[in-house]
Amino acid sequence: MRLFVAVQPPDDVLDRLAGLRRPERRGVRWTSRAQWHVTLAFLGEVADPGPVAAALDAAPLAPATADLGPAVAPLGRRVVCVPVAGLDDVAAAVRRALPAGDPDRLGFRGHLTLARVSGGRLRDLVGEPVAARFPVGDVRLVRSHLGGRGAPRYEDLHIRPLTGESAEGP
Repeated sequence: MRLFVAVQPPDDVLDRLAGLRRPERRGVRWTSRAQWHVTLAFLGEVADPGPVAAALDAAPLAPATADLGPAVAPLGRRVVCVPVAGLDDVAAAVRRALPAGDPDRLGFRGHLTLARVSGGRLRDLVGEPVAARFPVGDVRLVRSHLGGRGAPRYEDLHIRPLTGESAEGP
């Protein structure tokens, strides 16, 4: 199974993102509302999600506040995103808790992907103001179902509330 740990923004934030300009342009694949999340840790292929869910439950994960914006921005040369701040501590705690260590060599860079671009420039796709703030009350262990040429479909396998202590108790 292809897995990652993520934060899901609430509906009012997703509504705000849905209102952003999304110009039709060759080589631009816009992500859908169902795909919008902030990845805290990408695990890749994992045979059994049970140990990951147990590790998340045992980790001391404190509530956080996520800040989106201030504007749509590039991430490298091929991704259009909204930067997300305020999740560094949660991401670090999640990554420390992973049973096999942190397989993601790139580290955490808070963002929510809006589009992927193949060829062409990003300049005219970025810069639109967007700002939102929301409390983060849980993290999710998510399975990514890759479907040929279509967009991936995501399935929550486990939801871990953020309480400042392990889910099993203090």
